[in-house]
Amino acid sequence: MVNLLWAGMIVVSIIVAAVNGKMETITPLIFASAEQAVNISLGLISIMVFWLGIMKIIEKSGFIHIVIFFLKPIAHWLFPGVPRNHQAMNVMLMNMGANLLGMGNAATPFGIKAMKELDSLNNNPGEATDDMCTFLAINTASLTLIPTTIIAIRAATGAQNPADVIGTTIAATFCSASVAILSDRFFRYYHRYKKNKNKEEALNCMPKRSNPVGKK
Repeated sequence: MVNLLWAGMIVVSIIVAAVNGKMETITPLIFASAEQAVNISLGLISIMVFWLGIMKIIEKSGFIHIVIFFLKPIAHWLFPGVPRNHQAMNVMLMNMGANLLGMGNAATPFGIKAMKELDSLNNNPGEATDDMCTFLAINTASLTLIPTTIIAIRAATGAQNPADVIGTTIAATFCSASVAILSDRFFRYYHRYKKNKNKEEALNCMPKRSNPVGKK
């Protein structure tokens, strides 16, 4: 899907340039943009190495386990269908803690492992459970305290204060996480209500058995 979007934007830009008679500007812009992309990528290396080193220190020092300790009550409320001592709960907590600290590279394998563990609790393999949907929503719109990637990009592009987006990032990710959780809860209860209603309608539509003649 992403490849189709990029291809569509390229085709549209070429068509617009042709309609406006600016086809001669496309080739120079392509090379200039490619050069700028390479420069930004090289500038990201040092910043990303620094932040990944900081995150690795946090991980190895055990600070992430402190974060997980405070996340446990929230996780138990978010995932009522997962036993507290199940491996799926532990892996999900590691994923949430890594996302909270901006360790996206560490969060990805935890997320894949969590989905596999959640599927082991699934009575209908291949069909997403409520807890799987909740985890996917939270993982996609996770609260982030340290946006390392954004800070690195801003530093590579010459921003004077690359880390001044931390406050706005916390606010934005808090809003996105809140909307994700509320939406998940709404659709979860709506689906459950609709399912129960369909069962009641099916029972009401069933013909009632009449008593045989001569029997009460």
